[in-house]
Amino acid sequence: MSRGLWVSPTEFVRFAEDSTGKSLAKQIATRDRSPDFSVLNILPNPDPILKRQGKDISVYRDLLSDAHVGGCVRRRVAAVKALEHGVEQEGAKSRTTKRIEAVFKRLPMGRIIGEMLNGALYGYQPMELIWGQVEGLTAPIDIIGKPPEWFLFGPEGDLRFRSRDHLLHGEALPPRKFLLPRQDADYNNPYGIGELSRCFWPATFKKGGLKFWVTFSEKYGTPWLVGKMPKNAPQNEVDALLDNLESMIADAVAAIPDDASVDIVESGSKGASAEVFNGLLMFCRAEISTALLGQNQTTETNSTNASATAGLEVTQDLRDGLADMVAEELNQLIGWICALNNLPGEPPRFAFWEQEEVDKAQAERDQILSGAGVRFSKSYWMRSYDLREDDIEDAPAPGFDPSASSGQRSAQPAPFPERSRRELALAEPDEDEAEPDGIDALIDEAMADWEPVLNPLFEPLRQALEEAAARGETAGELLARLPDLLERMDADPLADSLTRAAFSASLAAQAGLELGDE
Repeated sequence: MSRGLWVSPTEFVRFAEDSTGKSLAKQIATRDRSPDFSVLNILPNPDPILKRQGKDISVYRDLLSDAHVGGCVRRRVAAVKALEHGVEQEGAKSRTTKRIEAVFKRLPMGRIIGEMLNGALYGYQPMELIWGQVEGLTAPIDIIGKPPEWFLFGPEGDLRFRSRDHLLHGEALPPRKFLLPRQDADYNNPYGIGELSRCFWPATFKKGGLKFWVTFSEKYGTPWLVGKMPKNAPQNEVDALLDNLESMIADAVAAIPDDASVDIVESGSKGASAEVFNGLLMFCRAEISTALLGQNQTTETNSTNASATAGLEVTQDLRDGLADMVAEELNQLIGWICALNNLPGEPPRFAFWEQEEVDKAQAERDQILSGAGVRFSKSYWMRSYDLREDDIEDAPAPGFDPSASSGQRSAQPAPFPERSRRELALAEPDEDEAEPDGIDALIDEAMADWEPVLNPLFEPLRQALEEAAARGETAGELLARLPDLLERMDADPLADSLTRAAFSASLAAQAGLELGDE
C-alpha cells in the first residue's frame, strides 16, 4: 500500500511524489533555521522581568518573604495537599497496581508534592530521581527538588545542568533522571510562566509604598513641638532648646529657659494623603491575590459572603490545575517504572480526588445499589464511612436488602445516581484479583488430587457412623468409641502431601517466583 495523503476527494499524492523531496513527518520550522536562533546554542529564559533586571530566577524566591505573597503560596499548597491522592488501578493489573502502591508508600509524598508545586511559582521545577531497589523493583527511593536557576534548556528544549565544567552551555542529563513539572510551557518557552513573575512589581511597589507610608506616619502622625526663642538668642541656646524638645518627645520631660515657650501643633488634614498610601497598598495586595489565587474576594475584608463563595469556585479550579500538573509528572514516573521492570499490562494512574462527605444521601444510595446486586469492596466501605480494619467482619452479600429481614417488600431499584470515577473503579469487579498467587498455585497443584490423601483419614469415621446407625447407638456411645477411631485414622498421606506443598512454597518464596505474572 502506497503511503501518501489525499489532498482532495479525487487526488491522492504519494510521499515520494513530493516536489520538495521532504517527508511530511519532518519538522521544517526549527530553531536552528529560525532568525531567532541563539549563537550560544542555548535557550535563555524569555521572562521579561529577569531580562530587564539582569538576574536569575532566584530573585523570585526573595518575594516569598513578603507576608501576603507567602500566605497566598501556603494557601495554594495547602489546598492541593488537602486532596486525597493515590494510585488508581483503571486498566492495569491488580498485581502491578499493588507493586506501584508499595513504591509510593515508601516516598515522602507530602514533601515531594510541595516541591513539585514550585513549578507553578517559578515556571519549572527540576526534580531529581534517586533510583534504587524497592520491593524487588527498580524504582525511585527519593525524589528531590533542585534549584531551577541551576538548569537551562538546550536548542531542542532539553533540560541541561549548569555545572562548573559546563557553566555556559550546561551538560546533558541522562534519560529518566529528572521529572520536570512546568506551567504553561510550550515550544517557544520551555521555561514556562511562573506565578511569582506576575507578583514581582505589585510586591515591589507594595514594599516601597509601605516604606514611604511609615515615614509619612512618623512625620505627620506625631504632634509637632515648636519652641520659641528671642531673636537675639545665641545659637548654642537654640541648639540646647532643640535637644530639650527631642528629649521631651521621647521622655515627655524637658527643661527650657524661662524666656522661651513651647507650643504643641497638631498636623492638619493629612487624612487624604494617608489614604493615597493605603489605596496603593490595597491595590498591590489585590494584584498579588489575583495572581496567586485567581481572585481576591476571600482575602479582603470588604468582600461579602456571596463574593467570597464565588471566589472559592475559582480557587478550586486553580487547585485542580495544580494537582493535574503534579499528577502528570508522577504518571510519567509510573510509566518509567513499569517499562524498566517489564511489568505486564497498562500502567496504573496517580490521581487526586476530593473526599466526599458521608451523609444520609450516600448511605441511602449505597443501600439501593446493594439491593440491586452491586457488591462494594471492603476498602470502599472503610474509605467512605471512615471505618477501621476491625470494624467490618464481612462485606454485604450481593442483593442484600436490610428491609427483607423485617418482612418488608424490597422497593424497585431507582436509577443509579451520578457516581464519581473512583467509586466506579472500586465497585467494579477486578478480574485480575482472581488470578492465583504463585505460592497459592503451587499449593493448589499439590492438593489437586485430594481423595487418595483424605480417604485414609475419614474412612474409619464413615464406617463408624454407618455401624452406629445400624446398631441404633446414641451420640454418647459413638463419642465413647472416638479414641479407638482416632488410632485407626491414617494421617500419613495428608502429612506427606502438605510437607511437599510447604517445601515447594518455601522454594518459590525464596526465589521470588510469581506464577501469576507469567
